Amino acid sequence: MRATFYTALAGAALLTLPAVRAEPLSGAAWLVALALAVLGVVEHRPALTRVAAPVAGVLWLQVALFPLPSGQWAFGLVLGLMGSLVALGMALVYRANRVLNFAQAELGTAPTVLVVGLITFNGLSWWLAVPAGLAAAIALGIVVELAVIRRFTRAPRLILMVATIGLSQLLTFVSIILPRLWGETLVDQDIDVPIDVRLSDGPPALTGDHALALVVVPLVVAALAAFIRFTDVGVAIRAAADSNDRAALLGVPVRRLQTVVWCLATVLSFVGVLLRAGVVGLPVAATLSFGALLTALAALVLGNLTDLVAVGASAVALGLLEQGVLYNASDGLVAPVIGGVIVVGMLVRRLGSSRAASDTTATWRAADEVRPVPAELRHLPEVRWARAGLLAVAAVVVLAFPLLVSPSIQLRGVFIACFVLIAASVVVLTGWAGQVSLGQMSFVAVGAAVGAQATGGWGLDLSLALAMAGVAGALVAVVVGLPALRLRGPFLAVTTLAFALASSRYLLNRSRNSFLYAETLDRPQLFAVIDTTSQQTLYYVALAIAVLGLVAVHNIRTSRTGRVLLALRDNESGAAAYGIAVVRAKLSAFALSGFVAAVAGCVYVHALLGLSEQPFAPEVSFNVFTAAVVGGLGSLGGGVIGALFLYGGRWFLPPDWQLLPSALGVLLVLTFLPGGLGELVFRGRDALLRRVADRRGLVVPSLVADVREDVDPDEVPPLVDAAEHVPEELVP
Repeated sequence: MRATFYTALAGAALLTLPAVRAEPLSGAAWLVALALAVLGVVEHRPALTRVAAPVAGVLWLQVALFPLPSGQWAFGLVLGLMGSLVALGMALVYRANRVLNFAQAELGTAPTVLVVGLITFNGLSWWLAVPAGLAAAIALGIVVELAVIRRFTRAPRLILMVATIGLSQLLTFVSIILPRLWGETLVDQDIDVPIDVRLSDGPPALTGDHALALVVVPLVVAALAAFIRFTDVGVAIRAAADSNDRAALLGVPVRRLQTVVWCLATVLSFVGVLLRAGVVGLPVAATLSFGALLTALAALVLGNLTDLVAVGASAVALGLLEQGVLYNASDGLVAPVIGGVIVVGMLVRRLGSSRAASDTTATWRAADEVRPVPAELRHLPEVRWARAGLLAVAAVVVLAFPLLVSPSIQLRGVFIACFVLIAASVVVLTGWAGQVSLGQMSFVAVGAAVGAQATGGWGLDLSLALAMAGVAGALVAVVVGLPALRLRGPFLAVTTLAFALASSRYLLNRSRNSFLYAETLDRPQLFAVIDTTSQQTLYYVALAIAVLGLVAVHNIRTSRTGRVLLALRDNESGAAAYGIAVVRAKLSAFALSGFVAAVAGCVYVHALLGLSEQPFAPEVSFNVFTAAVVGGLGSLGGGVIGALFLYGGRWFLPPDWQLLPSALGVLLVLTFLPGGLGELVFRGRDALLRRVADRRGLVVPSLVADVREDVDPDEVPPLVDAAEHVPEELVP
């Protein structure tokens, strides 16, 4: 009933817009307004209102604030239809695996690049190249599910989500390298369909490419709906989406169905990207932009992630809204508007209270906590000397590093120190508090902006700038963390990603925000004594700040606050039952994480000598999150290892090959070491501690409880019948 009321209200609001804007509505807007108003008044079916309510809200926003002429409206409709295929593929994967697939667009881009190469470089006919690309898409979907996704069937959903990020990087590398099979480079290529049709002379001109999209997309969506609803395989997919375990008990081949789902998702993405290549061309970077990903995620949120009809309709409406923003404003305003739609959709959506919804949330927990050195061994001389020796070696390496390398390499060392702190902030928020954040670089950007203004604009000391940046980052993180009081898992991840996009595209846009410091920074003094102008001095300052930050966060972890965060992550309801203030604990985790990230941002911006958008782009947030997961979210050491692994190696490789080791490293580490590289390190430590315990003749339960011992069956005593030892007077 509430959705019906909102639908009718949206329709009525559309009808009143001529009086508000003092100009008439277009014919398409009149039809939409009347349809929504009539549907809201006479229709009370929940299934339709779930679709109509979000579509009505998005269309009202587009017509009210970003009106379009009929030609631009038709162009936005075409883009929305093509984007709906990507969103539908993401929804299918989420229903099957309960994971956000961040490689959805890339699944379609790689076979589309193959089609473009066959047509452009081989001269193959469009009618032959497209079927070849379709076959490649089907094969790609099968390979991805069998080689990657199936290995994470029982893994936490957080791990599988990071695996899709690594998969997207791998497919991006394939899309970049694939044209080299012909010895060419793919730059702004487009493929026009061999259909001589002209729907409109524009602007913009609507040709055969647009006509093909208007025909093909509805047919593909109708075929998908018929397949899901009426075929045996489709019914089985719907059953498995509700509960994989229950469907498996009933004899449903769940794993084979997931292969079918990933094939369908890949084909949908391929069709959408291929049609888009005919309309706007195929620059790989633009096709894989996070703006398109944000629009698809917004459609998923409006469709509650699993309602395919609502997801598809919302994607079409969002395409119209995006075109309206581009026509009336600029590209920099798209991300904030779509991000606002996501936040509003999160606030008004009804949270699931079923057991399935609870189980889905529970699977978003990260790796287990790393156990400390057992108390029985902690004070042994060899253990103490080994720890002291390792610390001494590490200290010598990091202190001697700038003395042995050039200034440019010293600057990279500063960057690594900054990203170590940023990865530590992800460990605090996701590994300890269980709050998934994909927008950590937005907190870093806040610290960078405040730090640049403090030293460059106000002439303050670097120590004051660090403190101001940390406080600002903590405050912004608390505001961003407010949805965490109501949302969990993937919903919170989408919200933080939306904020990251808005901050990089709008908040850091100096042409829109005059308060941002736009000049080149002069590196200030620290405590009015230490001159940070040279790269070597800045390296030591960054190193000292990183070490102090890690020590401070480690001390918080061992305090009551750290134990509260772990209790909140493992069992929020149980923690609340024991009197823990859940709201305060969640917001304190965001505040601490934002403070650490913003301090790193203040150092980072002075290393860069200026504030710009690119270093804080959303893809960098993905890389930071991936680094923390690869290193291991169970400890600060894992965050340090992850930052060194991803960023230390990437900066010493050619640009075209930087994605390959990162993507393969992520997939291999998560496949064989779900706890990250830190798990491997701590396994080796525990093995050495077991040898020490055996040599000392000590029994340490925490070290031997997880070690399997094979026992000779002949040495096992026979079972004793308890009835033989019962006193006779007790026998009935």
